[in-house]
Amino acid sequence: MIHIGNAIKAELERQERSVTWFAKRLYCERTNVYSIFKRESIDTELLLRISIVLHKNFFSYYIDELAKCDFSSTKL
Repeated sequence: MIHIGNAIKAELERQERSVTWFAKRLYCERTNVYSIFKRESIDTELLLRISIVLHKNFFSYYIDELAKCDFSSTKL
């Protein structure tokens, strides 16, 4: 499974953006950004805001994980 915080941090670094820049655009404190980096999972509304700010669809990581699932063998 994807560690979404690591993926967000990696994208921020790839774009050579600072934590301060990111925090300003998310309207939060820098400490909150560092908290996001530690998260294995994340609220969808926050992930949408992050995707918009960084111009990257982070939901695609979850879609890729779903594609690997074999739903035919799953019992409800």
